[in-house]
Amino acid sequence: MTQRATQRPADFVKPAHWTNEPAPKPAPSKQQGPEPDGLSPTRYGDWVKDGIAIDF
Repeated sequence: MTQRATQRPADFVKPAHWTNEPAPKPAPSKQQGPEPDGLSPTRYGDWVKDGIAIDF
């Protein structure tokens, strides 16, 4: 069985841009009310092309 590494190598240097802070929370959606182009295809799975609804 291969042993799993549990520590970084002794010569590892953490990059300056790394941080221990958690990722920021995503900003709330700015869209209010019904969607301007109809229902969102990523939400409902249907895409409209040339007036024909298609899904994948």
